[in-house]
Amino acid sequence: MSNARTAEVSRNTAETQITVKVNLDGTGVSRLSTGIGFFDHMLDQIARHGLIDLDIQAKGDLHIDGHHTVEDVGITLGQAVAKAVGDKKGIRRYGHAYVPLDEALSRVVVDFSGRPGLDMHVPFKSGMIGAFDTQLTYEFFQGFVNHAFVTLHIDNLKGENAHHQAETVFKAFGRALRAALEIDPRSVGVIPSTKGSL
Repeated sequence: MSNARTAEVSRNTAETQITVKVNLDGTGVSRLSTGIGFFDHMLDQIARHGLIDLDIQAKGDLHIDGHHTVEDVGITLGQAVAKAVGDKKGIRRYGHAYVPLDEALSRVVVDFSGRPGLDMHVPFKSGMIGAFDTQLTYEFFQGFVNHAFVTLHIDNLKGENAHHQAETVFKAFGRALRAALEIDPRSVGVIPSTKGSL
């Protein structure tokens, strides 16, 4: 790669202070600190399975709950990915993955379309996983798609354990990102759209 696909974005509000650094052509190395252990574990799945180097440092109003922190990390990560991917020349654009974990199975499909859209169906079997509210999974991905400008479909097809359900979703998301962001050697320098822009 002649141009490094990296970015750093900071977001500071009265509720959260967040810095995200990404390298889309990394090896899956992560440095994560959000104050929510299970959320860090899920972000690590994105890095590892997406082969994205990810540094996320977040301080949020966890004395209230995790909502602002999780949502704002999604927003900031989306901004960083959008900045790093640039004009999208040469990328495959679309990516999908099915990932199992024991009884759970999830499918994630992503399109770097330039249009934010989220369709998510994950019937979590538990409201909490450690200190992580499972409802915040949706808020994370909604924040991400709104600022990465991607179309994202997430379906948990099977699952009885909420930890397994969440982990298959985040792993599949990482794998789908990896596929979509990969440079296609057959269309280097070409924007993958008949419109000529994304």
